[in-house]
Amino acid sequence: MGLSESLLNLISALLHVLAALGQSIAPWWPLIAWIAFWTLAVNWLKLREVLHAGGWIGVVLIAVVMVMVWGIVAPPSDGFHHLLGLNVSNFVGKLMYVTGLLVIMLLCGSVQLSGAVDRYLHFVEPIDDDHHGHDDHGHGDHGHDAHGHGGHDSHGH
Repeated sequence: MGLSESLLNLISALLHVLAALGQSIAPWWPLIAWIAFWTLAVNWLKLREVLHAGGWIGVVLIAVVMVMVWGIVAPPSDGFHHLLGLNVSNFVGKLMYVTGLLVIMLLCGSVQLSGAVDRYLHFVEPIDDDHHGHDDHGHGDHGHDAHGHGGHDSHGH
């Protein structure tokens, strides 16, 4: 057995190991993408401010809609979910799944806010440029006074 044949066998074995690993990880890709998104793609400093200002209500409403739609679209085949040793109904099971996703989302935010992934993050803030009409609210200079109340003297006041 020559060196080249041994290298080909090694490469073939590595490809088989990678294929087996890929098949075992494949069902978990959506969860891995969920974790990667909420950890690396979301600026939690800004999102935290939004959630504290009342944005959490929107998150809860979206979660409720997720449970309702998911429960109607994909009910379990035998009518029950088998979770943590329990047999729970369709909507209770979906509520457990969605709650788990929300907890994972908030844990990802906690990891980012702790600074554990700072070296992977670089959020570029947009630069406010007053040269595109924000200084005069897009009205230009055609007769409006400083308060935006149509400053024309021809109204007969």
